[in-house]
Amino acid sequence: MNRIISAIGMLGLNVIYLAVLTVCSPFILWVAWRHGKYRQGWAEKLLGRVPRREDQADCFWFHAVSVGEVNLLRTVIPQVQREFPGWSVVVSTTTKTGYELLRRQHDDLLTFYCPLDFSWAVRRAMRRIRPTALVLTELELWPNLIHVAKQCDAKVLLINGRMSEKSFRGYRQIVWFVRRLLRKLDVTAVQNQEYYSRFLRLGADPQRTRVTGSLKFDGAETARSNSTTLRLSRLWNVNESDRVLLAGSTQSPEERLALEAFGQLSLHHSEARLILVPRHPERFDEVARLLESRGDDWCRRSELVDGQCRRTKVLLVDTIGELRGWWGVAMTGFVGGSMGSRGGQNMIEPAAFGVATCFGPQTQNFRDVVQMLISAQAAKIVEDGEELYSFWAECLARPEYAEQIGCRAQRVVREQQGATERTMDWMADVLGVRRVCESDEAA
Repeated sequence: MNRIISAIGMLGLNVIYLAVLTVCSPFILWVAWRHGKYRQGWAEKLLGRVPRREDQADCFWFHAVSVGEVNLLRTVIPQVQREFPGWSVVVSTTTKTGYELLRRQHDDLLTFYCPLDFSWAVRRAMRRIRPTALVLTELELWPNLIHVAKQCDAKVLLINGRMSEKSFRGYRQIVWFVRRLLRKLDVTAVQNQEYYSRFLRLGADPQRTRVTGSLKFDGAETARSNSTTLRLSRLWNVNESDRVLLAGSTQSPEERLALEAFGQLSLHHSEARLILVPRHPERFDEVARLLESRGDDWCRRSELVDGQCRRTKVLLVDTIGELRGWWGVAMTGFVGGSMGSRGGQNMIEPAAFGVATCFGPQTQNFRDVVQMLISAQAAKIVEDGEELYSFWAECLARPEYAEQIGCRAQRVVREQQGATERTMDWMADVLGVRRVCESDEAA
């Protein structure tokens, strides 16, 4: 009877997914033609024709939906490879930018586009990958994927789990469905107590749900002397007297606000330079046209070549996966996606480097991180372009003020680190394996 109910449920989901895909197909085709998105991986996404894993070892299948989640795994995957010797690791993603970054960071691993949640696609993918453990990041709760994984005797683990207020309100409308889904998870490792409470209220098993902290803090680089930052600094010919401002992960109109603030500041601070890093690659040309129309002294990151240093007042970073390194160059910065409806982007990276950081008022995606930073006087909320200008102006006029904010921010990050260790301990316990630690290898 349970199998019949499950089959009916999967069929119903397939019908819903097909209806949504049909309705959205004109938009998908237009975006694919206009911006180059959604062109790749359709055999994997629709048919589950992912690469076939050839070895017979136990296997972790990590799924990271996009760039943010791929970066999240930068500390997890190497540690898994060290501490679970003999296990295979494969990684999937959903977006083109996520896939490109995945290939650069883990070119030694089997990587692919995750199948869409159609039953036939996930079944084929499971047969080809044969995972021992399916590891999902943050809130990737796809019913058919999870159900088929359990049918194939794979453990299903959710790590770095998060549950925004908006998501919680939506899931509460179908709590009867979500509860069954959450109860299939063998591990639900969440970032903080607030998320823990929301998962439990939706029906997660208290015995399988724990607060392990945010993996984002563990992945944060704190040393400005890292090789990537040093290389990028040389490329743009940054010297000790420069005061670099950075607006990262921006969306419209944040680039314009940053340029307007910088234009005023540069009249009185010749040492100031600005880096712009738009969030989405399809907006690189749009921001380039904005810079061209203003007549700024600027260049693209893609024009910088090793061994041929170039020095301009403004740099447009039109490459993927380098924002972390550029934060290490900055004195003060603005984290984008926070002046509109997006809900903010990752402010942990600049905080870890000790950058005097500000962001707009819309940061619900990182509410807990924002609370930590603001309560420690380690960041500043700016409501508009005028307040952005004022904050940057004070940082340039009083470098000690910027340094104090940055030091407090870096302290917050260091105090929050350790989530990877706690997550690894629990994963090993659930999987019934012993982690291989450095002391074991030395012995």
